[in-house]
Amino acid sequence: MPDPYPLVLKPVFFEKVWGGRRLERLGKRLPPAKLIGESWEVADMPVTAASGAGGGGVRSRIAGGPLAGRTLHEAMGLWGARLARGPRFPLLVKFLDAGQNLSVQVHPSPEHAAEYPGAHLKTECWYVVHAEPGSVIYKGVRPGVTRERLALGAADGSIVGDLVAVPATTGECHLLPSGTVHALGAGVTVAEVQTPSDTTFRLYDWGREGRDLHTQEALKCASLGATPPVVRGDGPRTRLVSTEHFGVDEVRGGTARVGDGLCAVIIAVAGRGSLLAGGGETPITAGTTVVVPASLSAGASLRDGGGLVTLVVTPAP
Repeated sequence: MPDPYPLVLKPVFFEKVWGGRRLERLGKRLPPAKLIGESWEVADMPVTAASGAGGGGVRSRIAGGPLAGRTLHEAMGLWGARLARGPRFPLLVKFLDAGQNLSVQVHPSPEHAAEYPGAHLKTECWYVVHAEPGSVIYKGVRPGVTRERLALGAADGSIVGDLVAVPATTGECHLLPSGTVHALGAGVTVAEVQTPSDTTFRLYDWGREGRDLHTQEALKCASLGATPPVVRGDGPRTRLVSTEHFGVDEVRGGTARVGDGLCAVIIAVAGRGSLLAGGGETPITAGTTVVVPASLSAGASLRDGGGLVTLVVTPAP
């Protein structure tokens, strides 16, 4: 059995009615003539994990090295805690390209997930990689909006006026706890980090036809409270997100430390450089995602090759 080494995984592309072609700017070789909305970068999702509007049943395959062609799940079975804790990889990482507005949606609240075993919490964050002028992110509802008003607004389209629309700005990070009413606005490309679930309830779909809505489930799960503030990096290394599920740091340039004995996912969002780990060097450019096994993370470092900006993601201890 080979020793753990940094894993570059093959992205899995999903065509979406709201997708586009901007992921090509991140070096993705997209299938021709298709609107690609999602590139799943790190996934260990069995079919049973998906429900609602989800597209689960995806297990990333390793691009190179001794385990080339095998899945991340198989690597978990081979390396166990030397790769990550748990029976499957604890994070789901994607790039999203919104050529049009995504549906207004909700992920299960803790109460809903506790009541329905098939529904899984999905706390996520969006780091804005690119934003067209005037683009927005919808996150949360305005003060005073009730579930009854949300239901009426979802039926007649007036719900858009009851959502909080935040300008989308490159380099800013938005935390969306499970239960948040939200939508990614047209013209925005994000790196998404989330718990390994794809349970999504659509509340409103901008008049598009042919896709199911899950109005009752969404209304039941919707949180009507305030949403976390927007966070932006302000130095060489900034903690952007801390949740009970995962943490996200933005790193500008190089760093002498990647992790502290937990597995880490490195997402390059700008520039170029390399990851030094396990006695080897892995080149990275904008759009590259690398899984650093737990046994290597404490000794791993990033080297800046010009304008390198990365997100360093670690699961909760």
